[in-house]
Amino acid sequence: MRSITILGATGSIGQNTLDVVSRHPGDFSVYALTANSQVGAMAELCLTYKPQFAVMGSKKVADELESALSGKVSTQVLYGEKALIDVSQSNEVDTVMAAIVGSAGLKPTLAAIDAGKTVLLANKEALVMSGQLFIDHANRSGAKILPVDSEHNAIFQCLPKEAQEQVGSMQLSEHGVDYLLLTGSGGPFRDLPVHELDKQTPKAACNHPNWSMGQKISVDSATMLNKGLEYIEARWLFNCSESELKVVIHPQSVIHSMVQFTDGSVLAQMGQPDMRTPIAHTLGYPERLRSGVGGLDFSTLNELTFKQPDYARYPCLKLAIQACWDGQWATTTLNAANEVAVQAFLEGHILFTDIAKVCDYSLQKTESVVADNLDVLAQLDAQSRRQASKWIKEYGVC
Repeated sequence: MRSITILGATGSIGQNTLDVVSRHPGDFSVYALTANSQVGAMAELCLTYKPQFAVMGSKKVADELESALSGKVSTQVLYGEKALIDVSQSNEVDTVMAAIVGSAGLKPTLAAIDAGKTVLLANKEALVMSGQLFIDHANRSGAKILPVDSEHNAIFQCLPKEAQEQVGSMQLSEHGVDYLLLTGSGGPFRDLPVHELDKQTPKAACNHPNWSMGQKISVDSATMLNKGLEYIEARWLFNCSESELKVVIHPQSVIHSMVQFTDGSVLAQMGQPDMRTPIAHTLGYPERLRSGVGGLDFSTLNELTFKQPDYARYPCLKLAIQACWDGQWATTTLNAANEVAVQAFLEGHILFTDIAKVCDYSLQKTESVVADNLDVLAQLDAQSRRQASKWIKEYGVC
């Protein structure tokens, strides 16, 4: 039986992970669950899965959770960053699902890496913010990284076993790979006239046509910054060069990504747009687990279409691809600015099209530096948030 910590248990990835875990009660035990502030949702999870520890974002919500659980379960309630790190690196933990959205997930995920855990990586920001540093830590500790994002998991599944064992350091050409193709649905505005994008509301942006996700990642999908972050992740996970990585729009979200080989063959991983599939794959790897997801009925698939991304529609994607090859300072800056911009959009302070403007402004105002340690990364993150907030204050709609 493997012991698992789930970072971000109340989010969509966390809940889907617990759904898969519940289907295999003899294979997994839940050591710790973490959340930021959702006391009610966390209380329900603790009553159901009875983890040893529950970690919340602040003392206030931790006290509320402790009160809700009093006399019902023996779960110990903790709070704060240190507690997140402790439950990620504990000797009693085998596997860590890293699913905290945003930069808050970096330190606990890195702690799990340093402790040599099997890390199921669903937190994009860990690699976007720390890139080579993250991979170097994994190489030193012997931690195993298994990608959970549907696109990266699809590529991982299509690669030869020898390459799967070299996450972060593989040489794609040695395994007969020409390039990787990241697919993206194009989000809810893929067919909308470009001149109407500035009129779109948070509700419309969060109405993803294929996937059920949280607000932040839904907006990122609408701007395709989400695909840009995945592009940056793929660069580090699969040790890509610029010529070995491409993005293609695939509205149906049936093919989750593809690998083009030197002999002209293309391998694609296909399936329902349900995150339980890649989650089950990483939980069971190298074996297969039942995920609760049904197979594809090919007789009902009318068409599979593809097209190149339009950067006039998706300027955030273009910024991310440029940042990927500009350096770690740029990807860290972009990630921080986007987090601030998306929150401002959700709160009605800027237009949808302003998200790209905020990100571009922060990148232009940040000087290139060598970002090879957490202190420099933290400084870049903070600086970018200040620049983004400055733009929003000066040019926002209210």
